[in-house]
This record gives sequence, structure tokens and C-alpha cells, in this order.
Amino acid sequence: MFPEITVTELGEKLKSDEKFILLDVRELSELEYAKITDSRLQVTPMSRLASEGIVALSESIRLQEDPVYVMCHHGSRSAQVTMWLAQQGFKNVVNVSGGIDAYARKVDSSVGFY
Repeated sequence: MFPEITVTELGEKLKSDEKFILLDVRELSELEYAKITDSRLQVTPMSRLASEGIVALSESIRLQEDPVYVMCHHGSRSAQVTMWLAQQGFKNVVNVSGGIDAYARKVDSSVGFY
């Protein structure tokens, strides 16, 4: 298995000054419908990770200095990416259970639904 946080926990972290990276692995077209706006958000679509591997990730993620919370629409793709990153040796990657859909339903509906 791999570590997970709830969308409620993510919401608390987004309100804090905590250093972390929120990695959204959804496709760019999905961002038109629902998106969290935060300076810690980085977008790297899963399709890009599949074709390019680790080099698709930003240097800040590859340095592994800050925790990385991985998010997608419902939590399936982010779970796969979290597991894959752990297999690549990443130590501090955490899946966001339920994805942006659960976040919109439980924390902040202004991010949008689809």
C-alpha cells in the first residue's frame, strides 16, 4: 500500500504555510472544469509521465525536499502515480483519496465539478 490523506486534510494543509507540492496528474483538458488554485500546485498529466517518465516532473519534485500530494479526478490515477513514484525511490509521496471530485464535494465547491 501507500500513504493517503483525505481531502479534508488536504484542505487544512492548503490553508497553512506548510511547504509541499500538490501534483495534479489529470489531463490539461480536465483542468478547465475543476482546479485548485494554489502556488504549490504543479500539473504533470499522467499521459506525460507515462511517455517521459521521471524527467516529466519538475526539478522541485525530483529533488524530493518537500512532501508531494498526488491528486487526480477520483483518486485512481493518483494512486497509480503515487505507487509508481514510490517504486522509483520517492520517499514522501502521498495519494489524495477521492481526488478533486471529493475535494469539491467536501471542502470547496468553487473548484468545480465534472
